[in-house]
Amino acid sequence: MMTKVGYLPDETSSFVGRRAELARLHTALTTRRMTTLIGPGGVGKTRLAVRAARAAADRYPDGAWWADLSPLPDDGLLLPTVSDAVGLADHTLRMPVEALCEWLGDKHLLLVLDSAEHLRGPCSHLLAEILTTSRGLTVLVTSRQPLGTRGEYVVEVPPLPVDGAPDALQLFADRLRAADPRAGLDAPGDEAAAVEICRRLEGIPLAIELAAAGIGRHSVAQLAARIGTRFDARFDARGAHGRSGVLALTPGFGAPGPGAPGAPGEAGAAGDDGGRGTARLDLLADATVWPRRHRTLRTAIGWSHELCTPLERLLWARLTPLRTDFDEEVAREVCAGGPLTPDEVDRALQGLVAQCVVQRDGDRYRMLDTLREYGRMWLTELGEARAAADRHARSFLDLARRAHDGWTGPEQVSWYHKVSDTHLDLCAALEHLLVHDVGGAQEMAGRVGFFWACCGHLSEARSYAQRALDAGPVEGPHRTRLQWVLGVAALLQGDFATAEKYGALCTAVALFDRDDEGMLGAAYLSGLTQLMTGEPAAALEAAGRVLRMTESVPVDSAHRLRCHLITVFALTALGRLTESEAAATALRRACERGGEYWTRSYADYQLALIALFQGRPAASAAHARSMLAGKHRLRDSFGIALGLDILAAAIAAQGAGAQAARVYGTGHAYWRMVGHPQRGTPELGPVRERCELQARAAVGDEAYQRAFERGQSDNAEVGLAAALRTELQL
Repeated sequence: MMTKVGYLPDETSSFVGRRAELARLHTALTTRRMTTLIGPGGVGKTRLAVRAARAAADRYPDGAWWADLSPLPDDGLLLPTVSDAVGLADHTLRMPVEALCEWLGDKHLLLVLDSAEHLRGPCSHLLAEILTTSRGLTVLVTSRQPLGTRGEYVVEVPPLPVDGAPDALQLFADRLRAADPRAGLDAPGDEAAAVEICRRLEGIPLAIELAAAGIGRHSVAQLAARIGTRFDARFDARGAHGRSGVLALTPGFGAPGPGAPGAPGEAGAAGDDGGRGTARLDLLADATVWPRRHRTLRTAIGWSHELCTPLERLLWARLTPLRTDFDEEVAREVCAGGPLTPDEVDRALQGLVAQCVVQRDGDRYRMLDTLREYGRMWLTELGEARAAADRHARSFLDLARRAHDGWTGPEQVSWYHKVSDTHLDLCAALEHLLVHDVGGAQEMAGRVGFFWACCGHLSEARSYAQRALDAGPVEGPHRTRLQWVLGVAALLQGDFATAEKYGALCTAVALFDRDDEGMLGAAYLSGLTQLMTGEPAAALEAAGRVLRMTESVPVDSAHRLRCHLITVFALTALGRLTESEAAATALRRACERGGEYWTRSYADYQLALIALFQGRPAASAAHARSMLAGKHRLRDSFGIALGLDILAAAIAAQGAGAQAARVYGTGHAYWRMVGHPQRGTPELGPVRERCELQARAAVGDEAYQRAFERGQSDNAEVGLAAALRTELQL
């Protein structure tokens, strides 16, 4: 959810108890710069952190921001994930940690890092850096263990009390009613049985929620008896070295049912171990490794696993490669196979929702990290880990193909968002393909790279494209795309020499391969590089030549549209405004017919610049607002920064000095998001300077500075909304 400023996850169910913990956190967040909530999985650290952060958010002028670290397999994407969380989309060649430190340096905000236990060392190192350079930063971490960072204040999160306090019972009752509004604890003996369930589960919230989900298949009394029998058997039976019997603490972990395909032999659904030898999950019984309440949770998860049907168990395991939220279509693509037909995936998914194994939010689904761990171990026991990773990689390679094909279609905005929202899954798929299917990795990195460049993931686009090129021989369009992605990423980072190098390489390779799309892409890359380095005549000549050579390519081809954009930019830079306006108008119409927003937005930008040069500031402002609306749809911070600059200039030219100053201030905030000072093609600089002088002259330096600082300090969304309003404040 959006807070007043920032982002925190929604609370999708009731919050119970925790008054003492919230009071401690209130004090900690007021007096300490770094607080870590520790406790075993399922004890409620994340929910407590969300509630505490929401209560504290208004105390931080720059907001409260949330980074979920649970999907990260290692620290490779730690910095990009934290940068994304705080709104930084760095477009420079700096070290990522340097960019993050600079971005946070003057901010007063709360940063929450959720589920950091598997990245304790890297997180500790990162936090030491940013807390040193960012004096206004407060950090709240959730982890199963302290990070060990200097100055860390640790708050242990205990289970809910079960003796003499109603919290655990209230949670059980709330979850019963959430599943079935008619359910309750009204039958004789129900409340006492529910109290016993909570006691047996030692007040662990996730265990209680899983138990409440089982009520659909048992009465409360039956559930209490069943849990009591299972837990007594598992905690009382001990094998050698003080451990329980094989997988004793994880009932039902074995097969998805007798005779199920690929299942290791388990005697049946009752949780009998079937005489198998020791497996990895037996370690969960070791009191020296796991505290008793952590083992209680694992027992509860295993019992919940038992209640699932065989196909629900199989789906539980097969969902675990997914790093981000998913929909039913993705679940079918990643999980279908063997006994799990696509229709069975749909049915099993709803069963897992009913069992609280998977959470549903509208048409999206997610699995808690603790439950994903359990499913991942089950996947390994089944011997399906590699097959599941293969399916996952194939699914996201196909997504990259469909997104690439949908660039110029009416679903362009939707594809942008899908690529952005599934970033971690795409990275995971690429990592797998680089090891097991180099050709697939080369295709994927080339197809998804431009999306990443536009979404602000420049470092990942450049890194994966280079790794894919280095992984093995690649020919034809895939090679051209990879080189093109490297060049575009370099260009957006201000590395013009590298961009020029890859523009030349793309041209040579595309000519050799007779690849028309490749030649158009190379002309775009080389032409934009020439424009940025002050050579518009060369850019115009090269773009025109390639457009004539590739007349067989459809008019609405993505690369052809972008090549026409180079023509428009070059004509404007050369002062041929009438020709440029006609070309920009024709290009905009072509984009509009195809539902293309990215190129259309830059056509609007050029029309705004042309109108300003022609002394038509009102028309310029209208085109600039059209550009901003398109770039906002695409979440393109770089494009928004450019659009705000040209809009501010158009407003200043109409005499509204204070409003222009505020828009300039908002633009400055967006330029900081991408890590650059103001940029754009060379002809924009003098326009900015002239219009800023007009704005200052209209209202005076003091009023101008106040308005500029207001725009700079506004929440970016608030500032952009104000800029898009059409009334002038003269």
